[in-house]
Amino acid sequence: MRLRLARRRHAAGASASLAQAEVLELEPHGRNELLARGPDPFRPDRRLRWRDHFVLTEHLLQLNGICPEHDGLRIAQLSDVHVGQATSDVRIRRAVAAVNAAAPDLVFLTGDYVTHSPKPLPRVRELLKGLEGRVFVVMGNHDHWVDVRYLRAGFEDLGYTVLQNEHRVVHVKGAPVTVLGIDDGLTRKDDVEATFRGAPTSGTRLVLAHTPPTVEKLPSHAGLVQFSGHTHGGQFIVRGLTEALFRRAGQPYIRGHYRVNGNHLYVNQGLGFGFGGPYLRRGSTPEVAFFTLRNPAAAHVGAP
Repeated sequence: MRLRLARRRHAAGASASLAQAEVLELEPHGRNELLARGPDPFRPDRRLRWRDHFVLTEHLLQLNGICPEHDGLRIAQLSDVHVGQATSDVRIRRAVAAVNAAAPDLVFLTGDYVTHSPKPLPRVRELLKGLEGRVFVVMGNHDHWVDVRYLRAGFEDLGYTVLQNEHRVVHVKGAPVTVLGIDDGLTRKDDVEATFRGAPTSGTRLVLAHTPPTVEKLPSHAGLVQFSGHTHGGQFIVRGLTEALFRRAGQPYIRGHYRVNGNHLYVNQGLGFGFGGPYLRRGSTPEVAFFTLRNPAAAHVGAP
């Protein structure tokens, strides 16, 4: 079931809106909410080209079972950058700056850094370098089709952690976070069993997987949240038709929040493929997503 999204708001009211959403989360039947900071806070004047535009979105994820210390943990997600003619270099650099300005605890990159040509491969490292903090990377179908080994080596040279059916346990805010990175499902490189083998079975566990339907392979009702991309939010939205075409293609999760088998899924709209490039994009804005994790038990501590 897809979760209902809250109304988008302008940047000037972002702080008040976030506070209001947190109050909603404390209600007995609270739901995860989405809040937009505005059309583009990093677009201060009209001299920037439309192709350099993206939105920053804010999401509250209420997750049972995460460590109490991780109530308030912050995550940033970039997906489907598609370095090359599909995406403005300026847009990518500004997205990196936006992530660093927010200073999240964790940064997730969820696949498709190139498209079809190997020519942009060296520019991936150049454009995505400089992300601060702990950065975790998974690969997408286009990465496998072009040169996944080159991309993995480049990210590792930057100090980023690449996960291909692997997991890592890191300590954040004094408690362990398990990051589980599942390889691309479209190219059948995914191995959920190998990814989870030896991993903790409780606590804060965050899943990265490029293709959204991978969520159906996760252990059910396990308190997991999967961060995905791949769909570009539908790319070109024609109400009713776009959803039908994606379902026929085996991609029923197009954008935003979903609940699947008792776990959470977020599908990022992607940073690339649109606005000034050769690929039409309508009704789906390039996105940099930010998440705040909430532990319901911690939220109620001290409540009357």
